[in-house]
Amino acid sequence: MEKENKLKDLVKDRYTKIAEQEKTDNAASCCGATTPSNKVYNIMMDDYSKTSGYNADADLGLGCGLPTEFAKIKEGDTVIDLGSGAGNDCFVARYETGNSGKVIGIDFTPVMINKARENAEKLGYNNVEFREGDIDAMPVNNDVADVIVSNCVLNLVPNKKKVIAEIFRTLKPGGHFSISDIVLTGELPKALREDAEMYAGCVAGAIQKSDYLELIEEQNFENITIQKEKPIAIPKDILEKYLSEKEIAAFNKNGVGIFSITVYAEKPGKKQDHKTSEIIEKSSSNTCAPNTGCC
Repeated sequence: MEKENKLKDLVKDRYTKIAEQEKTDNAASCCGATTPSNKVYNIMMDDYSKTSGYNADADLGLGCGLPTEFAKIKEGDTVIDLGSGAGNDCFVARYETGNSGKVIGIDFTPVMINKARENAEKLGYNNVEFREGDIDAMPVNNDVADVIVSNCVLNLVPNKKKVIAEIFRTLKPGGHFSISDIVLTGELPKALREDAEMYAGCVAGAIQKSDYLELIEEQNFENITIQKEKPIAIPKDILEKYLSEKEIAAFNKNGVGIFSITVYAEKPGKKQDHKTSEIIEKSSSNTCAPNTGCC
């Protein structure tokens, strides 16, 4: 537990600094966490700029995928974004869910929460809210979300099993998630695994692809699908901070793969459509207690 808390503090400190610096500095780093390098620009993030609902002020260049593109969000849905940052994925999700839906962003960095709230106010959105909290203990009730999205965040959390259990808890029966994350095939060199910057930079905290998918299966999710997969290459000028020339050559030859994957899965159960839910709610609110004379 002490180690988990130290890692969380490390990530919180790093992402507080990211929230306070320019987007160009964030995008020019390995998931916003290492010394800026022209060669690292955009090695993980996908381009949101042509996506409906996109807001440049909310895009800090920290993602490794585009989960909202695959999330099958419908009008009226309640969507939760894990690690919502300055609100980028929330605002894209809000475009899909419309005025009749609701979007909840969760982030444990207070500066990020404040930044996201400011952006939501500028946009005039009254159905997007941001809650401060850990995604492995979400400040959300059971069976709330139709859809959960997340972009390059689970790899930053020490206890990934707990996060996936929380996703299962907060999804409605029949609900689903679409999450982009970093995974590995093969073993990273020790110097990369143990470095704090590489952990906060989304790489050292990543787990094996097979283990990642197994955690989802163990939680009893259904229809698990990899919607997108792309390889991530760490440029030499970053590797030189941690490895010798000989170690870099070995790293490039040993078959270690770093990938951004977007995974979809469904919580078992029958999903209730929004119109049916509204009818039930109205019916419940109009029901009179016996012998009250209200009818």
